[in-house]
Amino acid sequence: MTDLPPILCIGAALWDVIGRSPAPMRPGADVAGRMTRQCGGVALNIAMALARQGQRPALLAAIGRDTMGAALVAELNARGVETAYLYRAHDLPTDAYMAIEDPNGLVAAIADSHSMEAAGLRLTDPLRDGRLGTPQAPFMGMIALDSGLTEAQLRDLATDPVLARADLRLVPASNGKAERLRPMLTRPNTTFYVNLEEAGLLCDQRFTTTPQATRAMLAHGVARVLVTGGAAPATDADAHDLITRTPPAVQPRRVTGAGDTFMAAHMAAEHAGQPRAQALEHALQIAADHVATP
Repeated sequence: MTDLPPILCIGAALWDVIGRSPAPMRPGADVAGRMTRQCGGVALNIAMALARQGQRPALLAAIGRDTMGAALVAELNARGVETAYLYRAHDLPTDAYMAIEDPNGLVAAIADSHSMEAAGLRLTDPLRDGRLGTPQAPFMGMIALDSGLTEAQLRDLATDPVLARADLRLVPASNGKAERLRPMLTRPNTTFYVNLEEAGLLCDQRFTTTPQATRAMLAHGVARVLVTGGAAPATDADAHDLITRTPPAVQPRRVTGAGDTFMAAHMAAEHAGQPRAQALEHALQIAADHVATP
């Protein structure tokens, strides 16, 4: 196992279809706007953002052998993401996500990630069969894992020896799937990346500030957590330190992918050896640049 990728991204990989309205929308609104199709899925977004940061990530995800899947793999290769470890089955279609945005942000979204859930822990086969590691000699680099897998699958992974020596970074695949990460709350050497709402779902509380949310997450057994609050201050906390920084002020032009961009930039900064405060500031700047770019 030589020349292994230093960072793995495990989870959702699909096509995003995003409609953007120039005017605010209410439920039932039918307005003119622009539609775009782009690579999506939390794990995929993180992998592409890591590649933009000069890293060499590998993606472990389920992508179909259909036309949409072939196009997605070609796009990933073109963007510097390693695709040799994908799970590709003839009987699973490529997943998809559809979102509607207006100037105030996300209006609504639907994710069809049934193929990923059906593939389940087969996504992690390269960590077991010697390509990236084995249970006896597990992968030792960074792993970004989203919560697109089912809660039962994530519970199995929480104690799986193939992750025993990894620097594990966890992120909800969506607000609705945040609670799937509960089996991982007390796992050592694990960092959570969540927003205020996701922290609230994991802790069964409501939070108004990110320092408040990080303290509650630590009280629930989390080793380390980064909580973001949109334009409000973000906080990185563990048992020893609590670091809070305010994001740069920008005019938002888009919101989809901001959290993934933040996480990838933070991982890249820490992988490069930046101190925690500097890594947080770097990630907030990169995420702000993403939000400000249409």
